[in-house]
Amino acid sequence: MCLPEEVIGLHEAMAVARERWTRDDLAAAGGRLRWFGILLAGFAVHAFYTAMDQITKAAAHAGQVVEWRQRASLATRAVLGSTTLGLALLLFVMFGFIPWYQARKRRAELGTWNVTGTAERVPALRFETWLELQSAPTTKFLLALMSLVFVAQWLPGDSVAAAGLVKHDYLQGEWWRLFTAPFLHGNIVHFLMNMAALAYLGKRLEVFARWPHLVLVFLFAATVGGEASATYLSATSVGASGGLMGWLGFLIVFETLHGKLAPRSARRRLMAGVLLTAFIGLLGYRFIDNAAHLGGLLAGMTYAAIVFPKSASFRRPDSTLTDRLAGTLALGALVAAAGYAIWRIAGA
Repeated sequence: MCLPEEVIGLHEAMAVARERWTRDDLAAAGGRLRWFGILLAGFAVHAFYTAMDQITKAAAHAGQVVEWRQRASLATRAVLGSTTLGLALLLFVMFGFIPWYQARKRRAELGTWNVTGTAERVPALRFETWLELQSAPTTKFLLALMSLVFVAQWLPGDSVAAAGLVKHDYLQGEWWRLFTAPFLHGNIVHFLMNMAALAYLGKRLEVFARWPHLVLVFLFAATVGGEASATYLSATSVGASGGLMGWLGFLIVFETLHGKLAPRSARRRLMAGVLLTAFIGLLGYRFIDNAAHLGGLLAGMTYAAIVFPKSASFRRPDSTLTDRLAGTLALGALVAAAGYAIWRIAGA
């Protein structure tokens, strides 16, 4: 495989194209940053004055007089402790600041795209191009299954209460919630973010470790993540994040043990994903299930360390008959869980 970046005669043309692309990308990212910043600031100001008004009315109802400074202090505390404002800040960071920072970084690195710099990037570029060309039918099937359940969530009724990981009900014996909850999502943003991660991580795992382990790791990590959530959090949980973090942890260990399969720079992106998830988890700790994330991550890492021995081969491991049988059973369990989730939602 020969990429355009490797052809010496195309270096000048590629440099011009990359300059134009990074410039337009940074301009677009800057525009999104400004809009998300304006929306965040507007929401904060609105929440502040709403809190001020509520404090004033409460004081008047109690026959008390509260000074402006005291009202402002109480309103500021209320705004800072607002879950809704925390969610707005999280969206600003994820869809405004991070894309702008990445675009700015790519623009700043433009000067290193010379002959030497390009040669250093070729392994990662070649890997990503090769990965994009591979087929991953099981990943697409899981994506369709998740989408089908999400469409069912638009039916009348409380889908989260019907099939989510409601901790009290789960601890009282409704064990099936541990398997239906990963197919549910809180909102469209939650769903789209998880599906983007599913498409990339799932394809990468399916291509390297074959489809049986894709399904087995997801089922194992989602279960461990859900159990961790039930142990440490009382709030209801939904989402595929536990299984997806399991895929991420699996890939980190698997690609470290099979170092010839992926360039080191590509593996560093996986670690960056873990750090970014941890940062977002700290920022949105009020409404992000960090216990499920950590439980799923550790489960995936443990699975890879136990199932796959270290290898210096350039060849990807082949799946055995045992792998395929176990994978088929796991896939059947996921299909059954998705179907039961839809049945519960429809009857809610």
